[in-house]
Amino acid sequence: MPEPDDEGVPETIATYLRLRGLEPSARSFRRRRRRTIDDENGPFTPGRDPHGVGDVLSDLTRKAGWDSQLAREDVVRTWHEVAGADTARHTRPVAFGDATLTVQADSTAWAKQLQLMRAQILSEIVRRFPEAGVESIRFIGPDVPSWKWGPRAIPGRGPRDTYG
Repeated sequence: MPEPDDEGVPETIATYLRLRGLEPSARSFRRRRRRTIDDENGPFTPGRDPHGVGDVLSDLTRKAGWDSQLAREDVVRTWHEVAGADTARHTRPVAFGDATLTVQADSTAWAKQLQLMRAQILSEIVRRFPEAGVESIRFIGPDVPSWKWGPRAIPGRGPRDTYG
């Protein structure tokens, strides 16, 4: 540590003050030093240790309330592990709503088979991703063309009127 000069101010601080155009004095040094002491931001105080990026991000997601949404995204991302590789080739998660996961199958036969496997798949989701909040699973068949939608749709039975 540098030796204080005859006024009681360390040489480095006296030089700094002279460069700033201030007159160094022991009285101003002590007064200024007392003001800048801050226990919260001082070195080697609790809470000042560096944190890992993973810890910082998990703390951020928890405080922002993103845990459930990220867990739902993880369910979709790892669907092939949750449902099994063969099942995942014929299905895909399409929606989350009101604690219900909606899964679309390639065919109605796959949708019916998955209804029988519902408990197994649901327990796997709850075990792996409890934050997702999935309480039930709904299986639907493939999208089929409908007469009810499109730019020329009209109310009523539509073109089926002429079939019989």
